[in-house]
Amino acid sequence: MPLAHIFTIIGFVVMVLVVVTLVIMLLTMFFHDRTQKMHPILRNYPVIGKVRYFLEAIGPEMRQYWFNNDKEGQPFNRDDYEHIVKTAKYKRDVIGFGSKRDFDKEGYFVRNNLFPKQMNEMKMDEETKVRTRKYLLLKDSLFGFRKEKFVDDESLAYLLHREDAIVIGKHSARAPFEVRGLIGMSAMSYGALGKHAITALSEGLGMAKGTWMNTGEGGLSPYHLKGGVDIIMQIGPGLFGVRDHDGNFDWDELKRKSEIPQIKAFELKLAQGAKARGGHVDGEKVTPEIAEIRKVEPWKSVDSPNRFKEFDDPYTMLDWIEKIREHTGKPVGVKLVIGSNNAIFDLAAAIKETGKSPDFITVDGGEGGTGASYQELIDSVGLPIRSALPILDATLRRFGIRDRVKIIASGKMITPDRIAIALAMGADLINIARGFMITVGCIQALRCQSNMCPTGVATTDPHLQRALVIEEKKWRVVNYVTTLRKGLFRLAAAAGIDSPVHFKPSHISFKNNVGVVQSLVDVYKVIDEQVKAEPYPIEDTFVTK
Repeated sequence: MPLAHIFTIIGFVVMVLVVVTLVIMLLTMFFHDRTQKMHPILRNYPVIGKVRYFLEAIGPEMRQYWFNNDKEGQPFNRDDYEHIVKTAKYKRDVIGFGSKRDFDKEGYFVRNNLFPKQMNEMKMDEETKVRTRKYLLLKDSLFGFRKEKFVDDESLAYLLHREDAIVIGKHSARAPFEVRGLIGMSAMSYGALGKHAITALSEGLGMAKGTWMNTGEGGLSPYHLKGGVDIIMQIGPGLFGVRDHDGNFDWDELKRKSEIPQIKAFELKLAQGAKARGGHVDGEKVTPEIAEIRKVEPWKSVDSPNRFKEFDDPYTMLDWIEKIREHTGKPVGVKLVIGSNNAIFDLAAAIKETGKSPDFITVDGGEGGTGASYQELIDSVGLPIRSALPILDATLRRFGIRDRVKIIASGKMITPDRIAIALAMGADLINIARGFMITVGCIQALRCQSNMCPTGVATTDPHLQRALVIEEKKWRVVNYVTTLRKGLFRLAAAAGIDSPVHFKPSHISFKNNVGVVQSLVDVYKVIDEQVKAEPYPIEDTFVTK
């Protein structure tokens, strides 16, 4: 028999087998769908009804890449996402043609000065430089591969002048924490993020200089220490990292942690914006290494209580803060969420009465992110940062204790203009979490809680983590934070001030949706009156920053 006939017969048999297999599969699906009791669509429209579930499954990706415009996506729209990626990858923050902001909507604006400062008039550290690497885009054709070149780069670190440095615990701690970069990494635990992500962030922030990273409530890992960056060690109600195996607070372990030179301060986590509760890590993320760091059992889900058992009112909390500060010599702060005008009156009154206080308060807006929480908490508990921050600042000033407490603000402040507005609203320093996640590869797949992060950022799966190349991503972290600092100085110059530490409410305007403009000072007067109207026998005059 000719060879051609043999191949023809083989091809025919293969085709018949394929058709028979498909028919059997379709019939199996048909009878399964027709008889199952969970999905009415499949029961009435077997097989073809699966198209509906397929389209539903790929809906988020379709909307993100095809149907949402550049300003519609959430939690971060395409413009926000691309801004972070481009500054991190190319170290460029220049755009052309014009803004895509809807100027008819209400919003905040930085008030420019008729006679802005020249950059050589700015008060900054003009000696410290950062060596990094960035991409040069050489070719970006529609149907070809993008052509890029990875090159060395050196620039100013854009740190504050030493005279303007923010000092935490200046008058209370034996070892105050001096900060010369206004932007640091918000709390992100090892376990919520994988070791590749934590290492890239640590090394990148270390090279950027003048900044810090917060460990999150999961305890201090060796990956946080990799880059030599300054560290704020967070302690949550679960006491991970400073507890014994029975779950009790371990003062000896706290002392050992405080003797690590990189640890500059401790933070007690009362709440965060996306969850006014303790943290949660699914069991598949709790590897033996993570379990050892946290002092918990491996492969079992970990839930942190929604408050500390060691204290239950402002007075006992302040006593505990004092004890930790005395025991370690390091500054101690708290992280909290503001829910109303009088949310922290009890705490402020206790500080005023006792003379005891945290060295800093981190206020997290309700728009803040998380590895895992419940939708009702994410959507409806806690005020957004632009409401919460002025309330905190005004309350501390009303009680006359603002000079004792530094304020760190967090909540989607991923661009220099948003940071400048927060500084004007009373913040001393800024925390960023998801912005840094994006620099190391996050694509907003929204699977942080599943341990199935496709880019290897929010996962402990070794196979998935291999996608995140530390030696490449760490440079993006450096570029992002230094570009943000440069942008802050550029905005300060436009406002006519020589350093971003001098942003005040008078430098910000608010325009409502009909075009009426008022200074942030006027907005603050309303907040001040609301705070003063609360039933506390304190008379104080609000003084702008």
